Amino acid sequence: MGKLSKIEKKRDREKPGIVFGNQWDYAPAPEATDFFKLNKRYELFIGGKWQKPRSKSYFATISPSTEAVLAEVAEADDNDVDAAVLAARHAYDRYWSRLAPSDRSKYLFRIARALQEKARLFAVVESLDGGKPIKESRDVDVPLAIAHFFYHAGWADKLELAFHGRSVRSLGVAAQIIPWNFPLLMAAWKIAPALACGNTVVLKPAETTPLTALLLAELIEECDLPPGVVNIVTGAGKTGAALVNHPDVNKVAFTGSTDVGKRIARAVAGTGKRLTLELGGKAANIVFADAPLDQAIEGIIGGIFFNQGHVCCAGSRLLVEESIANVLMRKLRDRMATLRVGDPLDKNTDVGAINSQMQLDKIRELVAAGEKEGAERFSVSCQLPKKGFWFPPTVFTNVSLSSRIAREEIFGPVLSTLTFRTPDEAIEKANNTAYGLSAGVWTDKGSKIFHMAGKLKAGVVWANTYNKFDPTSPFGGYKESGFGREGGRQGLSAYVEVV
Repeated sequence: MGKLSKIEKKRDREKPGIVFGNQWDYAPAPEATDFFKLNKRYELFIGGKWQKPRSKSYFATISPSTEAVLAEVAEADDNDVDAAVLAARHAYDRYWSRLAPSDRSKYLFRIARALQEKARLFAVVESLDGGKPIKESRDVDVPLAIAHFFYHAGWADKLELAFHGRSVRSLGVAAQIIPWNFPLLMAAWKIAPALACGNTVVLKPAETTPLTALLLAELIEECDLPPGVVNIVTGAGKTGAALVNHPDVNKVAFTGSTDVGKRIARAVAGTGKRLTLELGGKAANIVFADAPLDQAIEGIIGGIFFNQGHVCCAGSRLLVEESIANVLMRKLRDRMATLRVGDPLDKNTDVGAINSQMQLDKIRELVAAGEKEGAERFSVSCQLPKKGFWFPPTVFTNVSLSSRIAREEIFGPVLSTLTFRTPDEAIEKANNTAYGLSAGVWTDKGSKIFHMAGKLKAGVVWANTYNKFDPTSPFGGYKESGFGREGGRQGLSAYVEVV
């Protein structure tokens, strides 16, 4: 890709960019927070009751946009995990596995409807605890979580139809560990199919974003599920390890980093436990010369910046056909300059806060490595808030395939750009990664879309759109992005034994 001209560089220097709180920009439109009150302390949800941790240990969960403490959360130890698994086993043997499938369906419908009634609460808490913009939580995360409960409620009494008339039986107790990037949605992805298939659950949310999982436990308590069907234990890595290694767990479902996924795979090898892993990604967003460029720009922006790059399928590698590279980059920089960075609860905000100081340090490390390796950096000019964890939307050009920013998962609003001349070259560069979770293709030719989709080694390939999810569609990866699928008919197979 050619370097910027002197005129383009001058224009970028002179562009005022974004000013946080600029009175001449949009007036602040913060979502209200006075309609609810978080507990000062949250215990563990085990056996249908809130129990103090046997560890007697608690940790603070903070808002990444302000660094204010939101609540204290119990830290479960091995004894707490054992109690949760025991409660799940008792509930499975005594209640849930014996319940008529149609009755399981009713409980799932009840959860879905209760989530609808409290959608605003969950959206606000998700943004407070995770840092993502309220319009992402409100318009994407919460509606999708609700849709997963509705969708799987419909399957609960039709499982034989999902497996071509063959009988199925549930597995037992499912241990589920979810990450910080989609706390509520990931909980729904895992809890809903497990319950629909007749299993009971012990869920561990990420230690940096536990609040919506705990609110979900309160909602499940209100929905009067049999005690122990869903248990929520909070804590860090040791809590997750105790859950994975518990001998009375039948199924482990993990979403998170590839390194931790490998350790889990080694831990359950030979135990007879079923396992699904949804791990890291370094998705390629491929734009051809015949693509609708303005539409592609919005897809690129939405794929990496609106979610701060926090999704494992974020389009963090942009592959652009060489003949349109300069035009597309000019359009992209212009669009980036309109992004509003700031308060996640402001309805005008496009880019919120980074989830934690540790994650921000990782982003800074990789960005510094990209500059050191010779890539050309462009970051939008914006005044970041003094409190909290922030990083400006950034794009790198002249990136080499061997560069760390082109190979490692950044989990931040950072885009690496490469060019190609032929479809085969685009496929080779897109597949030149250890990951294989997702990809995007932008072109106006249907035949090219199908050709690319057949060649790309990715679990999901979007065409002329990006980051679109639906509970009826399976999601999962290849290679070091894990194995197994979540969502759709295929996702049910992870929670049943076909007989």
